[in-house]
Amino acid sequence: MTLRDSLTTTEPATFTIRVNGTPETTCARTLQAWVDARGVLPAALATAVNGNFVPRSQRAQQPLAEGDTILTFQPIEGG
Repeated sequence: MTLRDSLTTTEPATFTIRVNGTPETTCARTLQAWVDARGVLPAALATAVNGNFVPRSQRAQQPLAEGDTILTFQPIEGG
């Protein structure tokens, strides 16, 4: 591999977040990408990042970074 090849190769950079209190390494840059990588139905999971609830409609706009904390829980519906 040449220097040029190494500069143009784009491997996803991983970083560490905490999920429900457990450290986890990820390369997901948004909450939506993280949910998608878990293979769960988005409607079956409620999420918060750094203590702030993130609605499903806003997950794609919610960035993730080193040290962030994700809390997942089962959504409560009804009324």
